[in-house]
Amino acid sequence: MNIIQCYAPTNDYNEDAKDQFYNRLQSIVEKNPTKDLTILMGDLNAKVGMDNTGYEDIMERHGLGERNENGERFANHVPSINWS
Repeated sequence: MNIIQCYAPTNDYNEDAKDQFYNRLQSIVEKNPTKDLTILMGDLNAKVGMDNTGYEDIMERHGLGERNENGERFANHVPSINWS
């Protein structure tokens, strides 16, 4: 089992810092053996909201409020990570 604890940049950070965070996260996840369970936890500084249209495979409809910029970035980046 692999547990990844992370703290993502807030919406106030510049785009380069946010891209750097998600690229690093992807690199860390993909280094773990695919047969292992990987749990991602921490403060992603993202509001994913309740609308999961198009993202049903990565999130349910249990979010609150509206998706913010970091929530959009998270929702778009997570599927590109090779989790299997």
